[in-house]
Amino acid sequence: MAKKAKTVFVCNECGSESSKWVGQCPVCGAWNSMFEEKVIDINEDDKRRRTSGKGAGPEGVQARAGKPEKLAAVKSGETSRIDTGIGELNRVLGGGLVPGSLTLISGEPGIGKSTIILQAAQHIAETKGRVLYVSGEESEEQIKMRADRVCGGKISDNLFILAETNIENVSAVCRTLEPEFLIVDSIQTMYSIDLESAPGSVSQVRTCGNELMRIGKSDNIPVFIVAHVTKSGDLAGPRIVEHMVDCVLSFTGDRSHELRILRSQKNRFGTTSEIGAFEMAEEGLMEIENLSGVLMEEMATDSEGAVATAVYEGTRPLILEVQALTSYCGVGFPRRTSIGIENSRLAMLIAVLEKRMGLKLENQDVYVNVVGGIRPEGTYTDLAVALAVYSSNTGKKLDSRTLVLGEIGLTGDLRAVQNADKIIKEAGRLGFERVVLPIKNAQRLKGKPGINVIGIRNIAEARNLF
Repeated sequence: MAKKAKTVFVCNECGSESSKWVGQCPVCGAWNSMFEEKVIDINEDDKRRRTSGKGAGPEGVQARAGKPEKLAAVKSGETSRIDTGIGELNRVLGGGLVPGSLTLISGEPGIGKSTIILQAAQHIAETKGRVLYVSGEESEEQIKMRADRVCGGKISDNLFILAETNIENVSAVCRTLEPEFLIVDSIQTMYSIDLESAPGSVSQVRTCGNELMRIGKSDNIPVFIVAHVTKSGDLAGPRIVEHMVDCVLSFTGDRSHELRILRSQKNRFGTTSEIGAFEMAEEGLMEIENLSGVLMEEMATDSEGAVATAVYEGTRPLILEVQALTSYCGVGFPRRTSIGIENSRLAMLIAVLEKRMGLKLENQDVYVNVVGGIRPEGTYTDLAVALAVYSSNTGKKLDSRTLVLGEIGLTGDLRAVQNADKIIKEAGRLGFERVVLPIKNAQRLKGKPGINVIGIRNIAEARNLF
């Protein structure tokens, strides 16, 4: 049965309501600002509805369901970021947590997802207020053992733990506790009593995700959701939650090494080009501010098939080492294997080397690796990959104090890259003596103190570097 609409009078200036028309608004005092509006009552217990959150309307006016608001009166999330206490996490998020946002963090088991969330929860509990950690997999004792290790034995009294998988119970606890930060570990274990399907199914993930969104948006609190990944690194189970959340973080790294990389794959409140670097230690995840220095400290001097390059990730330059190996393929088709570089990009660069530099690679297996597990975006590393393959195939070595970068076209010509001046400054700080880059960049940057800037027009001119 359709609900009957009722008539109310709303002030066009402050949004206050009245059951009858008056010439002057009783709240703000504006004259002739009341206008008639038809309103249909909405069930406040409707879990499918997404509300604007507390304090979204004009100052002193409570926002009502179904009522439009002035965009100019909405508070921007840029001015109310929540500091997580972890600089690298704040960098990837775009400056901190946005109240009312949903953030999904994924990664392999044991990579450090729960550790970094617990460290952020401890800081927010100490500085902002109550934090609720909902665990659907681990017991309270297991989380307490991890907290003792990463929090140094000083656990805030505002950090609460709830071992629960029923989303209705989680919602009831949130209404009672009123936390400033909510963590759900993990979404695949949550279920709603209204559905008979198993936890982790499409319907359960959608329903639980909608309820967490309602909690975050209506109570204006940030929500962190942990998700599992498959062996290939993709999100396990239904991907519907990936489209619902505001930010998707991916935690990568080799569990046999200490380096961990946090990357944003989706971010409605910031860029997706930032990365955060951490080192796994006994007391938790430690931030790595000088990632370039860590990645380059083990680079061998004048090694065959090794070339230093750089990319610009978000707001900072990153120096990397590219390694290549070519070996004779006796039978069958030669292999083209790469880690950190797309195979299609590697195949194109090999074709350019064969056409423009005369290399014979049709019977050679080619392996390329970006040291440290970094997967650089863009085409900054084209020249470094090509020279690493050339060095391995010819046996010639490139000076380890030389940094190369640039995009290679199908004609073999080099195209200019952005932020070259900032990359050169970082290269000088790390002790590089020579930077090779496209001629257009070199014309603008030549004469930098302490660094020899060399500009080349095409890949054929790179022979003179060895």
